Amino acid sequence: MSDVELGPRPGDRVLVVTAHPDDVDFGAGATIRDWTLQGVAVSYLLCTDGHQGGIDETIDRADMRTIRQQEQRAAAAIVGVSDVRFLGHDDGALFPTLELRKEIVRHIRDVRPRVVLTQSPERNWQRVGASHPDHLAAGEAAVQAIYPDSRNVFAFPELLSEGLEPWTVEELWVMGHPKLTTYRDVTEHFAAKIEALRQHKSQVDHVDDMEERVRGWLTMNAKAAGLPEGRLAEGFFVTSTV
Repeated sequence: MSDVELGPRPGDRVLVVTAHPDDVDFGAGATIRDWTLQGVAVSYLLCTDGHQGGIDETIDRADMRTIRQQEQRAAAAIVGVSDVRFLGHDDGALFPTLELRKEIVRHIRDVRPRVVLTQSPERNWQRVGASHPDHLAAGEAAVQAIYPDSRNVFAFPELLSEGLEPWTVEELWVMGHPKLTTYRDVTEHFAAKIEALRQHKSQVDHVDDMEERVRGWLTMNAKAAGLPEGRLAEGFFVTSTV
């Protein structure tokens, strides 16, 4: 296990920035559960409502926005998260614009997290599915919001009138990155991860082997981390941002 000194501590705040509902549950659901059990306050910020998701063509896409918000809130509750926020951008049309950066800065300054967890702005050619264009955009915008925007008093000065003072994030954790630097043994929290994923019924009910797939990914991570056989791990690229 590497970088064991990094990561949130009891009493810390974490802001998770993702593109779609279910992204955090696939990428870090067990880690989130571990953190909340340790007394870490976790908030979710979702850039879209995921209205293009699922395979059921009978569901109106406007209704899918509501469904996926409800599913994400239910999944968050499973892993101990009650603060779930949505920016409402269109699924499939997310870009790291200045406006998106400003929105993320607004929530960073509001939550005041020591750690931000987000998606990789770098494409992973070994797992193309992890590099949805919306994922790349959310990750890039989040990184730009962390540095330099959220800490810079001259960036988006209009936020000061909302009482949102500059804030410096200390650590960045990235899911789906092509180079993983930190693995967390999450064996004891695998059941919570799967239960959270099952709340996303519109996305996973048709996937008969969902649990086996996820277990396989976490088993590969555990092997890469040098953990004993039978253990499960989630992997991240982790860096200091100060």
